[in-house]
Amino acid sequence: MLIVQICVGSSCHLKGSEDIVNLLREAVEEHGLEDEVVLMGSFCTGKCNREGVTVQINDDVHTGVTRESFKEFFQKNILDAAERERT
Repeated sequence: MLIVQICVGSSCHLKGSEDIVNLLREAVEEHGLEDEVVLMGSFCTGKCNREGVTVQINDDVHTGVTRESFKEFFQKNILDAAERERT
């Protein structure tokens, strides 16, 4: 099970966390990962970046997630991780 926490604190909110939440929700549904991925909001993780949103997956923190980088981020950090957990 992947626990994905999207920062919705002030800084990330201004940088588009609502968009990232929606993109994650749609991508999880599109790939049928509802039983493997839990999406949660979180307040500031203390890892603010100048651009993009902070997303924590289990214990790994990723900064700077944007609409433009989302597809690559999702492939590498969620799809690939979900596949690894299945095996």
